[in-house]
Parts: sequence; structure tokens; C-alpha cells
Amino acid sequence: QVQLVESGGGLVQAGGSLRLSCAASGLGFSRYSVGWFRQAPGKEREFVAGIRWSGGSAYHADSVKGRFTISRDNAKNTVYLQMNSLKPEDTAVYYCAAEAYYSGSFYFATDFGSWGQGTQVTVSS
Repeated sequence: QVQLVESGGGLVQAGGSLRLSCAASGLGFSRYSVGWFRQAPGKEREFVAGIRWSGGSAYHADSVKGRFTISRDNAKNTVYLQMNSLKPEDTAVYYCAAEAYYSGSFYFATDFGSWGQGTQVTVSS
């Protein structure tokens, strides 16, 4: 399994931008699909975006489509989440997760075996 470390969270005003990074250590990162999930206080963890290991196809939740973009740089063992036009409802702890050779829907967090520690994103109104 890979070890994951998120960074890039912080406090931003509504309408602002942040870029989250998910850095992986371990061999074979290019074989892992990676998802971003978020969890707000009192709410279930929810899917935000995912990118496949093969072909790099990207998927985004309807709530962030057009505002967030997931991408990956396998040479740097890193996946990014560019977040633009942030809203107060985007406030949450953001986690990246990885699973080797994953080809599922990204919807279920339980599909992923490797998780980072999370990074807090707070959007003020």
C-alpha cells in the first residue's frame, strides 16, 4: 500500500481558491486510482473527485463540477485538487484515498484501503 499525505488546506473567503495536494510514498503510484473525499462536522464522508490509474479519467461530484478539478502527476507521485469559486458549504476536512487497480465508481469510501490524515478547508462567507 501507499502512504498518503495531504497538504494545502486553509482558511479562504468565499469565491477564493485553494489547491490541495496528495503526496504518495511507496512504489507503483501509477497503478493507484485516487479519490478526494470530504467530511463536514455531523455529516457523512462524501465523494468529491476521483482519477483513474489507467488513462487518467477524472470524475467530479455534481456539487463541485465546474469549480473543482482533480489531476495527477505520476512523476511526482502526487494528485492535486484545484478548488475555485469556493463556497461556505465546501468547508470540511478533505481526505485523499488510494486503491490499486481500482475501476469502481469512486462513490464508496469503503472501496479505498489507503487514506491520508486529512487537511482542513474553511471557507468564510
